[in-house]
Amino acid sequence: MPRPEVLDRIQEAEQEADEIVAEAEEDREERIDEAREEAEEIRETAREEAEAAAEDRLETAREKIEAEREQILEDGESARADLEAQAADETEEVVEYVIDLFEEAVHAQT
Repeated sequence: MPRPEVLDRIQEAEQEADEIVAEAEEDREERIDEAREEAEEIRETAREEAEAAAEDRLETAREKIEAEREQILEDGESARADLEAQAADETEEVVEYVIDLFEEAVHAQT
């Protein structure tokens, strides 16, 4: 093979190699960009899921607190009603006791 042809083939091979390297670099950059986009989508999805889970936990906690609040109010109302009933039951006894003390005081003066 004459030298000019060999030189031409070498130059063609180098050019092909340069094109292959350029395509590979371009392909690499595209894959990196795609991977970055995919990673960003994954992060965004994870963030949204975390926010939704936190909101669910917060709502559950609020519901539990509200249920406990209602139970405390019911217990307080029940205790108040019991105390009122107990006080009403003892009213007669207290009135009689006060009358007895009053009568004793009056008798003591005479």
